[in-house]
Amino acid sequence: MARVWSGARAVAAAGLVVMSGAVTAQSGALPRWQAEVLAAERAFAKSMADRDFAAFGRHVAPDTLFFGGGKVHRGRDAVLAAWKPFFEGTAAPFSWEPDQVEALESGQLALSSGPVRDPQGQVVARFNSIWQRTADGRWLVIFDKGGPADPPAK
Repeated sequence: MARVWSGARAVAAAGLVVMSGAVTAQSGALPRWQAEVLAAERAFAKSMADRDFAAFGRHVAPDTLFFGGGKVHRGRDAVLAAWKPFFEGTAAPFSWEPDQVEALESGQLALSSGPVRDPQGQVVARFNSIWQRTADGRWLVIFDKGGPADPPAK
């Protein structure tokens, strides 16, 4: 019986070693995924600053959900229709910059969040975007919802 138990413990221990290696391998990718999403979010924000509506659209997933104006905009076409007015004119009506990015260990979803500023640079809101990694490795916004600005630090 001792040999069976000893063998079972060895198998269990080997399994833990393999599993911990998988977690370590995934954890090693976590900073890479966070960096990719950070870059994608910054490029997304740059599309507004550059007044590049086509570039904005390339960051939006086909089956996305954007919350805004008391409505839920379902799908890329609905989001683009809702956001088109923000791209009219030479000056952007607002800007945003991520200050937090977190990714799942699986590397399939990530959250980006940060302040939204008016043209004078005043923080007026906070955005929260969920990014989904596509089969070809690109990150696209799958959910987006703004909220009130963070309260001032005390």
